[in-house]
Amino acid sequence: MSVDNLHNFEPNPDDESNRLVDANADGDDMLVEGALRPRTLDAFIGQQRVKDQLGLVLAASSARGRAADHVLLAGPPGLGKTTLSMIIAAELGMPLRITSGPALQHAGDLAAVLSSLVPGEVLFLDEIHRMSRMAEEMLYLAMEDFRVDIIVGKGPGATAIPLELPPFTLVGATTRAGLLPGPLRDRFGFTAHMDFYEADDIHAILVRSAALLGVPLAPDAAAEIAKRSRGTPRVANRLLRRVRDYAQVKADGNVDLALARAALELYEVDEIGLDRLDRAVLDALLRRFGGGPVGLSTLAVAVGEESETVETVCEPFLVRSGFLARTPRGRVATPAAWQHLGLTPAPGTPFAAATLPLEAETGSDLEQE
Repeated sequence: MSVDNLHNFEPNPDDESNRLVDANADGDDMLVEGALRPRTLDAFIGQQRVKDQLGLVLAASSARGRAADHVLLAGPPGLGKTTLSMIIAAELGMPLRITSGPALQHAGDLAAVLSSLVPGEVLFLDEIHRMSRMAEEMLYLAMEDFRVDIIVGKGPGATAIPLELPPFTLVGATTRAGLLPGPLRDRFGFTAHMDFYEADDIHAILVRSAALLGVPLAPDAAAEIAKRSRGTPRVANRLLRRVRDYAQVKADGNVDLALARAALELYEVDEIGLDRLDRAVLDALLRRFGGGPVGLSTLAVAVGEESETVETVCEPFLVRSGFLARTPRGRVATPAAWQHLGLTPAPGTPFAAATLPLEAETGSDLEQE
């Protein structure tokens, strides 16, 4: 999609993903992000440590005239891993091939991709932790020796035919680096751990995106949107588009501080980025269960959601924001949660439990029904 077409872009009303603060990409995000993505490392905003390290790796490989070391990009969704993979290919002056772990469920799938690479090509493998075991074992040899063994025949008569591959650079992206086996992690020459963005960086990203989208955005309005974006560029750009819609319908298209606040209030995104579901979880935990501890499934039933949704969609940000703690006895609200919702804790609320270490990670192990 071109930048010009973004001015008339409308979201898909049938899209099942309706959480503005969800960092995972939906169909609308994928269309818009293609035009908003920076093309060079210099234009990439934020992640300065990763930029400096990656720039050195790419410059050295270009000076040697060889394929760059394999790169692993690890971090939560929405932080720019796909954008960085495209920048790596552009900086090296090489074509980019894109695939994903779920698409490589058989060794033959991976062999077909690898055998069609040209010398120096960059292969971007998204969600690399979701590859099948067979494809993963083939990838070991391809990354280290630029070779794959094609098995011909079955049973005792099967024969392995070695297939030489041209030198290439694999860029793997994962949101769960802990799921990658050690032998695979060790084959990456450089691993970039991406962190959530500072508010100033998100503000700069919003200013850039607003210019590309043709949205007149006041500096204080950009700061307000940045504050509610959870430190995630994808969320920031999504909120900007919804504020733009509000400005076009309710006002003259110009986005000032008052309008940004009104728009985000309409979309139920509060001043620190909590949405309706986040607040429902906190409200149930505080009002119905006195701040906890309470089991995950009980909490999920109280808000009318699946346990997995509460655990994977809501809890990460609530824990990171210091509103909720996961303890061996269950979920516990912190004093900050009571303060944020303007509630007074009942006598005997287990504030101390909020600091207990997490010994059982998820699910029914934390239940004390």
